[in-house]
Amino acid sequence: MVCDSWKVKLDTYLDGELPSEEMRAFDTHVHSCSSCAADALSLVQMKRGIQAAGKRFTPTSEFRRRVQSTIAAKPRRSVRLTWMFAAAAAIILLAGTLTSGYLRGRSGRDQVFSEIADLHVATLASSSPVDVVSTDRHTVKPWFQGKIPFSFDLPELQNSEFTLLGGRMTYLGQTPGAHLIYTVRKHEISVFVFQDAALQAKLGDGSGEKRELSFNVATWARGGLRYFVIGDASAGDIRNLANLFTAMGS
Repeated sequence: MVCDSWKVKLDTYLDGELPSEEMRAFDTHVHSCSSCAADALSLVQMKRGIQAAGKRFTPTSEFRRRVQSTIAAKPRRSVRLTWMFAAAAAIILLAGTLTSGYLRGRSGRDQVFSEIADLHVATLASSSPVDVVSTDRHTVKPWFQGKIPFSFDLPELQNSEFTLLGGRMTYLGQTPGAHLIYTVRKHEISVFVFQDAALQAKLGDGSGEKRELSFNVATWARGGLRYFVIGDASAGDIRNLANLFTAMGS
């Protein structure tokens, strides 16, 4: 198949481990190939499912004590049997340690950015990326009333390079929010808005920019709301769209 050469690299692409030129080429291909976009969506959903499953059990000190007590050497056991129990326990403890270590490594701020990137990829791979289709902010903003527990404003885009495509309701974990999609020079950019209080424990009060997968991301908190701007557009474009939001009411 034509896409076979792309699909063998899909895992590496989603992990953000391809060289920068290949990442840009892959971004372009995924946006134009419905088959690869669907595969990307499936892998993103699987990754998020694995992360959620990994949080269900974290080995405790009591669990370690019970395992060590179970495999304690007894005189009647053969060396081979004792070794087998010890090896099995070591595997269990190692798996638990790696899982909890990975989750701690991806906890907090990094985990939030990873989930935001997943939402962005999943939406763009969807056949219906927006539920309210309109370039008019006065149509999009009222659509969210009664669907999310807060209100927000959208910037005026006149004399800018950005175009509003529409929006949809979304969730970050159990936190409901708004997902808006903009375009600039054929690049799609997602803007997410959530209540900041629900994310304080992981993000604190900070703002900033970073790379997640092959995307540029900007985030900040204002007026009790937390904003994320993410896309494969340049860091300058991400910053310019973020500035349109932060300039409102100033």
